[in-house]
Order: sequence, then C-alpha cells, then structure tokens
Amino acid sequence: MRKQTIIALAAVAMVASQASAADLPRKAPAYVPPAPPPYVWTGCYLGANIGAADAHIDVTDVTSGFSGSRSVTGFAGGGQIGCDYQFYNSWVVGIRNMFDGVDINNSRSFADPFFASTGLGTLNTKVNWFDALTGRLGYLVAPNWLIYGQGGAAWTKATATAFNGAGAEIGSISGNSRTGWTAGGGVEWMFVPHWSLFLEYNYMGFGTRSSSFIVCGATTCPILSAKANIQNVLWGVNYKF
Repeated sequence: MRKQTIIALAAVAMVASQASAADLPRKAPAYVPPAPPPYVWTGCYLGANIGAADAHIDVTDVTSGFSGSRSVTGFAGGGQIGCDYQFYNSWVVGIRNMFDGVDINNSRSFADPFFASTGLGTLNTKVNWFDALTGRLGYLVAPNWLIYGQGGAAWTKATATAFNGAGAEIGSISGNSRTGWTAGGGVEWMFVPHWSLFLEYNYMGFGTRSSSFIVCGATTCPILSAKANIQNVLWGVNYKF
C-alpha cells in the first residue's frame, strides 16, 4: 500500500511540473534578417571593353559635285565608368561615359576633275578615338540579365586628307574633336555578384564639315565637305562597387 502511494504521489508531482512549465512564457525565436538579393544593379561601376568599329566618311567636292566615300573597319578598345539605379524590381536606369581608342587609317584613289592635271588624287581617312556620354534604360528579363537601350552625345577625332596626283598634300578636313550623337543597345549578364559581361551595338553620327583648300596650285581651289559616322560592336566587363 505504501509503495502504491509513493508512485501515485510521483505521478501527481510530474503532472504538476509539466503544467507549471506549460504556463511559463515561451522565448521568442531569434530575429533572422532576410537575405539580400544575390544580384543588385544599383551602384556605380568601372570596366573595360574591346571590339570593332566601322567608320564611313563621305567627301564631296562642292565645286565640281564629285563625291567619294569610304568605309573602313578597325579595332576599338578602351574603358567605361557609370552608375545605375534599379527601381520597380525589374527596371534599371543609368548614365555612362565610354572612351575608346580606334585604329582606322585607310587611303583610296579618286578621280575628281580638280586633279585632272596631276592624275588621280588620293584621299586618306583616319579615326583616332571616340567618346560617348549616354543615358540608358533597361529591363531585367531575369535577376541577372539586363536588356537595355541608350543614347546621348558623342565626340570623335576624324581626319580626311587629300593629296594630288603628284603626292603633295593639298589640304585636310580635321579637328581635335567633332561633336555628334549616338544611339544603341545591348545585353548585360551579371554572372556573379558585382561582376558582369555585356555585348552592345552603337551608331554615332557626326554631321558634315566643310573646308576650302587654299594650297592647291590651281586658279580655282575646291571646297570639300566631309560627313562621318561610326558604328561599333563591342563586348566588355564591369565591376560594380
């Protein structure tokens, strides 16, 4: 009888202990902040690029109406710096400046009547660099894939130099900087956080510039005008910080 009483008292004590523990306030779970998204497009970046550029220069003798043109493709490469801002989750707006050196230098013969006394003339075209300041707007088709369009102002150093049939330079149309406009687009892939690769196409138009060649050895000197545009396709890498 005594043994049964002890067992009953132990059972009652166990039940009472469990009830008392159930009445105690539970400890709140520790706060775990949400993980940041793996791909963040807001921020500024530095990068480098490489590709090809095609320069098309039309030269017209205003006096005779003769016109000649030349398209030359060469290497382009340089760097870019910019900043982006991501909004509404899937949209990215930004601004960028890109500066590229260009290796385009070519000569061609042409039969402008002005050169009739000395045979065929030669026109040398050269492009040294271009600089583009653009704004861009893009859409994220995936968290790390951006499709974008862009446009803005562009500058270049392009020269067209004319030689007569005897090989003497008779003048050039050049300038330290020609101002124009640019438009293009591309796709950018953030393959790991902070690092991205991009592929893009751009068109740059620089209008028309005229020059009167006064050192020509003739009674009437021609007035030549040159119209230039550049197209480029390039790929590059950016580091966003």
